[in-house]
Amino acid sequence: MKSQSLLHSFKYALEGIGYTLRTQRNAKIHITVAAAVVVVGAWLRVAPVEWGVLFLTIGAVFSAEMLNTVVETIIDAQIEEFHPLAKIAKDVSAGAVFVMSVIAVLVGLCILGPPLWARLAPILGFL
Repeated sequence: MKSQSLLHSFKYALEGIGYTLRTQRNAKIHITVAAAVVVVGAWLRVAPVEWGVLFLTIGAVFSAEMLNTVVETIIDAQIEEFHPLAKIAKDVSAGAVFVMSVIAVLVGLCILGPPLWARLAPILGFL
């Protein structure tokens, strides 16, 4: 087996990210929401540790989406007709992404919610 250079490893990783972004509708949604979170976080000037939590959360959601893509691709490559175990694997994988996405929303609300409310409430006439 040929050893790969570090540069080739990065190239393949970037190809995998690119494939996910080109082919997975939900990955595009995750990236769009992540960009909005970054913009709002910058506007609110969140603290460095809060940035760390936000970036870890964004990375976890996108990584979960990529692993879901792996599961679905492997199953689709191996099974041509319906199989109940394949359905379970795909459903559980999609469920993992959903759980991480819900947690991400909660993290975003905890970090961005209070300062966003403080900025918007006076403008909207709530305070």
